[in-house]
Amino acid sequence: MSEYVMRAVRADEWEKVKELRITALKDPAAPVAFLENLDQAEARTDDFWQDRASGASHGRHARQFVAEAPDGQWVGSVTVLVEEGGTTDFFERAVERTQGHLVGVFVRPEQRGTGLTEGLFAAALDWAWSLEGPALERVRLFVHEDNARAAAFYRRFGFRATGEVLPVPADPGAKEFEYVVPRP
Repeated sequence: MSEYVMRAVRADEWEKVKELRITALKDPAAPVAFLENLDQAEARTDDFWQDRASGASHGRHARQFVAEAPDGQWVGSVTVLVEEGGTTDFFERAVERTQGHLVGVFVRPEQRGTGLTEGLFAAALDWAWSLEGPALERVRLFVHEDNARAAAFYRRFGFRATGEVLPVPADPGAKEFEYVVPRP
């Protein structure tokens, strides 16, 4: 893993952001890992991808981190969204505390189990904990009830289930479980 660089995306890298997201949505685990499907992503305009990369490259609202191979290929990604206390979240619920929300976790299948996910999470959490005014109290994520592999990784990385359970927006019969890691 040491030859890989964990870094934030740059605004001009929208084509790589798009390529990695579409690759992630082609993965067999995508239906239980993402709230977006391949058809939705492929239908998005270049302007959408440009805005997405720009918005995740600077400022406080969001930051996307990638694992970059020596040849420049992106082999994994995770995004931190900042949810400010007093706002509403993706699920249209009140956000009681200022917190991070990890989304879009993906590592190419041939790189899984190599430590890249740990490296991505470390970079994402380092950034999240560095924020001030106000500082994040915790970082959370949601995991689909059928995504045991991801849940096991999150627990190994220090995330703990809160007991909060939400229906999956596209499939209200399915559940997502909230996991959090408190500010160190």
